[in-house]
Amino acid sequence: MIRAEEEGGLAPRHRFLLGAGLVLIGFNLRIPIASLGPVLPEAARASGLSPWATSVLTTLPSLCFGLFSPLAPAFSRRIGDERTVLLMLGALTLGTALRGLAGAPALFAAQILACLGIAAINVLAPALMKRDFRGHIALMTGLFTMSLCLGAALAAGVTVPLQRWLGGSWSLALAAWALPALLALLLWAAGARRQEAGVRHIARPRSLWRDLLAWQVTLFMGLQSALAYLVFGWLAPILRDRGLSPEAAGYLLSLSILGQAVTSLIAPSLAARGRDQRFVAVFFSALAVISLLACLFAPPATLWLAACVLGLSQGGLFGVALMLIVLRARDALVAAQLSAMAQGIGYLLASFGPLFTGLLHSMSGGWTLVAVWITAIGAALAWSGAGAGRALYVGKTPDSAAAITGASAR
Repeated sequence: MIRAEEEGGLAPRHRFLLGAGLVLIGFNLRIPIASLGPVLPEAARASGLSPWATSVLTTLPSLCFGLFSPLAPAFSRRIGDERTVLLMLGALTLGTALRGLAGAPALFAAQILACLGIAAINVLAPALMKRDFRGHIALMTGLFTMSLCLGAALAAGVTVPLQRWLGGSWSLALAAWALPALLALLLWAAGARRQEAGVRHIARPRSLWRDLLAWQVTLFMGLQSALAYLVFGWLAPILRDRGLSPEAAGYLLSLSILGQAVTSLIAPSLAARGRDQRFVAVFFSALAVISLLACLFAPPATLWLAACVLGLSQGGLFGVALMLIVLRARDALVAAQLSAMAQGIGYLLASFGPLFTGLLHSMSGGWTLVAVWITAIGAALAWSGAGAGRALYVGKTPDSAAAITGASAR
C-alpha cells in the first residue's frame, strides 16, 4: 500500500518529475472514453452493435472502474505504488491501441483493458498526492483534474476531424490516442522512484465499511461519475438527435469538457479553504442537473451556453469529489483505503448512469424519461454532497473529529 513518507524526503527534481508524470497521466485517463462518443453511431453500425450492446459499451468504463479498483491496493502491496502505476499505464496504452483492429470484439476487449489501467490509477492518484505533495495537495489535485479534463476535451473535439484525416476510419482515429498514453508511460518510467528495499509498511487502518461519512463520500463520487459518463457516452448522440451535425456535436461535447478544466483547477482550492465543502458540493450538483436538462430541452440557440455551464459544473463536481477523498482522510494510508472504496463502489454505481440512459431512450424513443432519471441522480448527489462535505475525518465521530479546515489542505 501507500507508504508513510514525508514530502520533504523527495528531492526537488524528483518531485517535479513525479508531479509532471501525474499531470500527464491525468491527461490520458478519460481519453479512451471521451473519444468514443463522437464516433459512437458509426462504430456501432460498422460493428453490428444492437442498441443494448451499445448501451453496454458506454457502461463498460464505470463498470470496469468499479470492478477493477479493488485490485490497485493488492498490486501496490506486491510491487509498489510506482510500479503499479507503470504497469497500469501499459494496460491503458495497449487497450487504446487495440481499438485500431475495429469490430465488436476489439471494441469491448480494448475498452476493458484500458479501463483496467485507468481504474488502478484512479485509486492510487489521490493517495500519491496525499503522500508526496502534503504542502501542495489542492494545487496538485487541481492540476491533475484540469489535465484530465483537457485530455477528455481534446479527445471529444478532435476525434471526428482525425477520423476524416485518416480516410474515414473511426477505428484508427480511436487507436491514435494511444500515442499520448505511451508518452505518459515513458515519462513515468523516467521519473518514478525505485522501490527501496526494507521500507516499513504501516498496518492498514480499520475498515470504513460501517462509516457513514465514508459511504457519503462514496455516493458523491459515484453519482457525479454517473452524470459524467452519461455525458461522455450520450451527450453527442443527444445533440445529434436534436439536429446538430456529427462535427458540431463533437465540438460541443469538447467545449463542455473543456469548461470542466476551468473549475476542476479552481474547485479543489476553494474546497480546501472553506469551513467545509457542503455548499460547493450542493451548488455544483444543482447546476449540473439544470444545465444537462437544458441540453435536452432548451432551444437550439442556447445549447452552446448550456454545454459550457454543464462543463463548468461537472468540473467543479469532479474536483470537489477528489478533494473530499483527500480531506476526509487523516493520512495517505486512509486516503488510499477511502479512494479504493469510493471509486470501487462509486464507479459500480456510476455504471447505471449511461446504461439506464440508453435503455430509457430505447424504450421511449425520446428523452423525457432520461430527464427524470437525471433529476433523480441530481437529488441523490446533492444529499450525499451535503453529508460528505462535513468537516470531519472518516473513522471519527463528530465529537472526536479534529478540525480539518486548512490543516488538511496543507
